[in-house]
Amino acid sequence: MYIPKDFAEADPARLAALMAEASFALVVTTDQDGRPFASHLPLVYDADEGTNGTLLGHMARANPQWRHFEAGGEALAVFSGPHAYVSPSWYETHPSVPTWNYAAVHAYGRAQLMDETATRALLQRLVDTYEAGFASPWRLELPQKYEAMMLRGIVGFRIPVARLEGKFKLSQNRDATDRANVAAELARSGFDDGRAVARLMREREAGA
Repeated sequence: MYIPKDFAEADPARLAALMAEASFALVVTTDQDGRPFASHLPLVYDADEGTNGTLLGHMARANPQWRHFEAGGEALAVFSGPHAYVSPSWYETHPSVPTWNYAAVHAYGRAQLMDETATRALLQRLVDTYEAGFASPWRLELPQKYEAMMLRGIVGFRIPVARLEGKFKLSQNRDATDRANVAAELARSGFDDGRAVARLMREREAGA
């Protein structure tokens, strides 16, 4: 990923937070002919497993991408955080042009396939994570034969992260007045992503 130094983000806590918030990731590999292949998957980032953390996920067994994992090629997981258009009309400094503010994390590593026991534990972890905010969380309590059939239809995997890249493009190349104006305008926007970008900008200004 192209990362100008102003926009580089290396803080492990910030990277982990974005991967948790934007956990529906794009997983990219290449096939035996060098052609790119991508799947959209929910991933769990476990910061405590491995030197740089580990990504955990699963996909349909009918999806040929897990065969790329078997072949040992590197995988790229792309986590796309909030993003928003920035109008030059919000700046005090002119001339200026439009741009886009956003946050993203790229994680690289070679995937390893899970056995059925580990895959079942991953499913429990995913359900617990995504059901946690509901008033009446659904529980992973299925009839044994049905659960066994469902497990046979998926492939669990882990990706020990070899390296993480973070890019938080939040107007760091503008002066303090312009940054404050952009954050204020985005905070007033009618879009969730705009307000989320404003929050990230203000956290950075506050040194959070």
